[in-house]
Amino acid sequence: MKISRIFLYDEPSVPEIKTNDLAKFLEETLDVPVQVREDFFTYFKSGKDIAYKLASSRVFDPYVPFEPHTPTEEEIHFEEKSFGNNSESGNIVLYDGFEIQNIIKNIIPEEESSYDIFHLVFTTRLGCTYDCEDYRYHGRAVICSNPSLISTTGIIEAPAKPRAYYIIMQHSISQGLNLDALKDQFRGKFLEYHDRNLDKVIRGYALQAIFYHLTSEPFCDSKDCMLYNAHWQEELIHAQIDLGKLCMNHQRILESSKKHE
Repeated sequence: MKISRIFLYDEPSVPEIKTNDLAKFLEETLDVPVQVREDFFTYFKSGKDIAYKLASSRVFDPYVPFEPHTPTEEEIHFEEKSFGNNSESGNIVLYDGFEIQNIIKNIIPEEESSYDIFHLVFTTRLGCTYDCEDYRYHGRAVICSNPSLISTTGIIEAPAKPRAYYIIMQHSISQGLNLDALKDQFRGKFLEYHDRNLDKVIRGYALQAIFYHLTSEPFCDSKDCMLYNAHWQEELIHAQIDLGKLCMNHQRILESSKKHE
């Protein structure tokens, strides 16, 4: 089964995504038409009922499996207000990533829900998934399926910064020192909000989501491939910015899939 169309849903509060450039990249890479739409919840004219569901998907205790809660009016208002204007500023709110994915999936109309139509949604919401091995939630940059979600907050927060950064940070906090100098010391070793390289990193995560849809295997074992599942910011920068290409194996898989379309 091939992909016949891809819909990209923009996140206007993060212009560094450069969604139109991504669409062109995907069209050239996959030989598939790509259409850019405004942010998902605005495009589908979501209202208070969807805001309620989003607020219900919040995670308050990272060590407890998901349990929906009854949101407050303030939480519902926050979600409703964020449609089309979802900023990363302020405290980071955790959401169960699969719950958000289900909410989005149920909004997509039936005529656009076939396997060959792929939906990729950008958001600043930090989707998390519960890991039964260490019994806690972990932030995710991408949650693969159809629709797939890419969290710009997750790209910044999920892959860990260098170990030395955390050691010096703890020391600086204990000494009451300003952390701005710390960021300057490690600048270039990790991505920051509104990073100018975000558009390059987005390409890799988009391909991970698409490869999962096509092959059920989104990641690569090679640190030199765009499909590598980076757990550290330095790995992410190496795979997506320094190299920014598929390994030979996944390039062959891509070319083979195009030939069979």
